[in-house]
Amino acid sequence: MATVTGTTLPRPANVNLVGLERTDYKGLPSTLCQGCGHNSISSQIIAACYEMSVAPERLVKFSGIGCSSKSPAYFLSRSFGFNGLHGRMPSLATGALLANRSMKGIGVSGDGDTASIGIGQFIHLLRRNVPLVYIVENNGVYGLTKGQFSATADKGAMLKKGEANPFHPVDICIEALAANCGFVARSFAGDPRQVKELIKAALSFEGTAVLDIISPCVTFNNRDESTKSYAWGKQHEDPIHDMTVIPIREEIEVELEPGEATTVEMHDGSRVVLKKLERQYDPTDRMAAVTLLEQARVNNELLTGLLYLNPTQPSLVDIGNLALTPLSELAEDVLRPAPATLELINAEFR
Repeated sequence: MATVTGTTLPRPANVNLVGLERTDYKGLPSTLCQGCGHNSISSQIIAACYEMSVAPERLVKFSGIGCSSKSPAYFLSRSFGFNGLHGRMPSLATGALLANRSMKGIGVSGDGDTASIGIGQFIHLLRRNVPLVYIVENNGVYGLTKGQFSATADKGAMLKKGEANPFHPVDICIEALAANCGFVARSFAGDPRQVKELIKAALSFEGTAVLDIISPCVTFNNRDESTKSYAWGKQHEDPIHDMTVIPIREEIEVELEPGEATTVEMHDGSRVVLKKLERQYDPTDRMAAVTLLEQARVNNELLTGLLYLNPTQPSLVDIGNLALTPLSELAEDVLRPAPATLELINAEFR
């Protein structure tokens, strides 16, 4: 609502709670291949941030190297951003978000950036529970270097030149669960509504939220038999629930019959409503998530949705007991101890 000379005016329908239109969340025109799943994901990041009324200036974007890491240029042009080295995005994100705890972070990575050269940094980001929305745009190939297999490529997958992949793939969601990540989800770029709702839920989570999004490469890995293709994803996708995110800023009224849905309250008061589909599933059961992923692999299914959620897990900000004032905003007299204080500290180590 807005007030002008004592008169209350309704907020325009196309303006969100921070006074911005959807166009304020756009980025540069994409230079990726037409039909690339990464572009669809960028569109849903724009939609989610607009609907959640996230001020772009309070969000920082991170990426490494690869087609996926070009994506941050295509959304939230008013936000801060840092494009780093291949596989090193987690370090950048950790430093920035510890220095300014008031910022929200979105990291966009790829299957090579995360599951190959960056897997060590990825695992340690998870175990530290850095407050970051970590999106993996997973297509199973290195698109920028002409389509070699990545670590998530299917065993037996064929390159255009005829070679078959002899190795089992790395499952990013399994790795996240093994590292005790508190928010693990998988989706498909061809299911934009689910992608958007998962991003909204991840933005409401205060630790590391991993979204492994199958994002077909239309140039190098869109064969019908590939588990990273549009055709395979459409035929094999098996959502485990219908998901809706209700932000804290909206009046929360949920009327559900017993057994119809699971409602989970997030750190900020937002609620995630998971409506059951054909299977009964508890997203707070970590071992059930591992079992479900293994069953999906055996049954050749693309299992999508919120696989695991632990909203009570402390983030790195909590573990580090950081001051409420961001470190980047602390004055010099607070950051630099007085000589007498330094002498006391040194005395403890003598």
